[in-house]
Amino acid sequence: MKVTKSSSVLSSLKKIVTNLYGLIIITFMSNVAYADYTLNMPHGVSQISQKIYHLHMTIFWICVAIGVVVFSVLIYSLIMHRKSIGHEAHDFHENTAVEIIWTIIPFVILISMAIPATTVLKYIDDKSNSDLLIKVTGYQWRWQYEYPEQDISFFSNLLTPQEQIDNKDVKDTHYLRDVDNYLVVPINKKIRFLFTANDVIHSWWVPELGLKKDTIPGFINESWVRIEKPGIYRGQCAELCGARHAYMPIVVDARTEVDYQKWVAEQLVKKQTAAPNPHEAAAAAAEATMTDEEKAAAGVEAPASAASTASSPVGTSKENLSNNLSNTATTTATATATDTSSKAEKSEQKAKPENKSKK
Repeated sequence: MKVTKSSSVLSSLKKIVTNLYGLIIITFMSNVAYADYTLNMPHGVSQISQKIYHLHMTIFWICVAIGVVVFSVLIYSLIMHRKSIGHEAHDFHENTAVEIIWTIIPFVILISMAIPATTVLKYIDDKSNSDLLIKVTGYQWRWQYEYPEQDISFFSNLLTPQEQIDNKDVKDTHYLRDVDNYLVVPINKKIRFLFTANDVIHSWWVPELGLKKDTIPGFINESWVRIEKPGIYRGQCAELCGARHAYMPIVVDARTEVDYQKWVAEQLVKKQTAAPNPHEAAAAAAEATMTDEEKAAAGVEAPASAASTASSPVGTSKENLSNNLSNTATTTATATATDTSSKAEKSEQKAKPENKSKK
């Protein structure tokens, strides 16, 4: 019986070792195949990402130290207090000194972790004294970027061709990670972001910036970043937002102040020289040629004072407001008088039959 048990234990150990060896080989082969794969989080190019990285490593090494101490004591106890060398289990219920020690030590460890974590969180939450404001709006399935101070707005869509998605063409280097319009920002400037969404919840995430915020319809989240190195930094939507969730990449183009100002000037020139939307122009031209009956049939409302507005110059806002109020009052008085006269006629018509019946 003993020989049978020992042989079964040895065979089980051989299977475990073989499986572990296979897993190690697969892991190394995977690392060769995916050279960009890394186990640790990126160091980043912003002050926030660097502080998050250092905090992460601090907590990591604290956890490593705890693990080394705990497993050292555990392994020592298993080896030096095993039954085969004559040790017997002791029966005890409590030890006040041990209980105090294992309460105080975790408390001290948690405090030592909470202090740097709170410092980083307070730093991340300080959005004051920003140099640039950008509003990010999530759509299914694209991003809209607005620069309110520069009056610039555009959408950012996936650039990967549908043929690559359908495996009908060779996938390029930035498959599903490139867009038509980059988010251009200056380096060494504090950029404040406002995040919201138009339809469902999305999440704007760029790992190298240390920035990840949910975009929620009807709600505005805030964050900020200060990028220290120019370059292209890629991210993606990190919240499951529908069928094409994987097709919402983010590309941030960080430039020097001079290059950023050139880009702003180019965008303003494009906006001034941009051709009008052909669909909107065609709709306006068609509406201009419509008669009043056709507009009424199509549900297009014509302003009541269009003729007077076209023939008279536009006054101040207060004058327009007073004119609108007076026109509204005149219309209301006329309607009231008409309604009163119609009611009087109806009452007279009802009174005539009653007088004839009395006679």
